[in-house]
Amino acid sequence: MNPDIPLQLLGGISAREFLRDYWQKKPLLIRQALPDFESPIDADELAGLALEEEVESRLVIEHGERPWELRRGPFAEDEFSKLPERDWTLLVQAVDQFVPEVAELLEHFRFLPSWRIDDVMISFAAPGGNVGPHFDNYDVFLLQGHGKRNWKIGQMCDAESPLQQHADLRILAEFEETESWVLEPGDMLYLPPRLAHYGVAVNDCMTYSVGFRAPSAAEVLTHFTDFLSQYLPDEERYTDADVQPVSDPHQIQHDALDRLKGLLAEHMSDERMLLTWFGQFMTEPRYPELVVGPELEEEDLLGSLEQGAILIRNPSARLAWSEVDDDLLLFASGQSRYLPGKLRELLKMICAADALHLDNLGPWLADDDGRSLLCELVKQGSLGFADE
Repeated sequence: MNPDIPLQLLGGISAREFLRDYWQKKPLLIRQALPDFESPIDADELAGLALEEEVESRLVIEHGERPWELRRGPFAEDEFSKLPERDWTLLVQAVDQFVPEVAELLEHFRFLPSWRIDDVMISFAAPGGNVGPHFDNYDVFLLQGHGKRNWKIGQMCDAESPLQQHADLRILAEFEETESWVLEPGDMLYLPPRLAHYGVAVNDCMTYSVGFRAPSAAEVLTHFTDFLSQYLPDEERYTDADVQPVSDPHQIQHDALDRLKGLLAEHMSDERMLLTWFGQFMTEPRYPELVVGPELEEEDLLGSLEQGAILIRNPSARLAWSEVDDDLLLFASGQSRYLPGKLRELLKMICAADALHLDNLGPWLADDDGRSLLCELVKQGSLGFADE
C-alpha cells in the first residue's frame, strides 16, 4: 500500500497524513468511509453469537434492575425477548474471529501493523441504547453498520478523571461535550486514546468498533520480567564485591542502587529477549482454546496438499514476524520460533495470504525448514485445513 495515496476510508487523506496529524492526537469524522456499506451480519445473527459459550458478550441496560445493569453472556435465547423496548445495548467481542465477512473489514486498515489490531467488536443498540460516557486507553475506529447513532466527544481523560460508582462499567461522572455528530451506515469516527465519548442510538443501530492492542506500562513490566525470570539462574544475584566500609550500617548507600540498576539494565536492555517477549505477548490469542491443531506428520501434510488441500489461518490465531541479525523470528499465537533468513518470503506469505496450497507453496515444500514450519503451524493450530 502506497502511504501517500488518498484513501476513501480516511476521508480522502493519505495514510501518512492520517498518522502524522490524527493518530493518537485528535479525532476524525469520516463521512462515507465505506460508501453504501451494508452490514455483513444482522441483529439476529449477532444475538445468535451471544448465545455461544466461546463468544464473549455483554448486555448493558441503562434502566434495569439497577442503573446501568450489566449482564454477561452467554445468554439464553428467551432473554432477548424480555428486554425493554429501548435503552439497552448488546456488545459482542471479536466477531471477526467467527464471521469471515467481518474479518474482511480489517483489510481496509492494513496501513497499520496487523499485530496492533485487537478485534472487531459489534454492538447492537435499541433506541436510546448506550454504555454511558466513557474513555478507552486505546485507539478505536467506530464504523456505523446499521441505523443511526449520535456520537458526542468530550474532554481528554486520565486515571484521575472521576467515575460513577459502578462495579464493572467505567462511566465518567463528568462529561464535557465539545462536538457531536449523527453517524449513518458507512460513516466512521476515529478516536484517539483517552478521549471521552458518548454514543446514543437514535434508532435500532449497529456499530463496528475496531480496537487496538496497547499494553500498559504495568503490563509490560510485569509480563516482561516474568518472561525474563524463566531464563535467569538462581545464582545470578545482587553483588557488592567493591563495597567500602560503612560509617552507618543501617543506611542504604546510593552506590548500592547503582549496582542494582546495573543488574537490571543488563537484562532489561537485551533487545533479543525484549523482541521475543513482545512478539509473543502481542500475538497471544484472545481465545487460546480455539487455537488447537491435530497431530500431524510432514508426509501427511505433503500428501494432503498434493491432493488439493488448502491451508488457511485460524481466525483466532495471530501471526507476526521480525528480523534478528541474519535470522528471522516468527511469532504465532503467543509462541516464537527462530528461522533461517531464506524463509523470508514464506513467512510473509504465511502471514498475508488468504490461502496456502500446492501452487503457492510448491518450492517451499521441497525445503526441509519450510516443510517443517508449515507442519508445526498446523499442529499448533495457527494454520488449519480449509475443509475443517
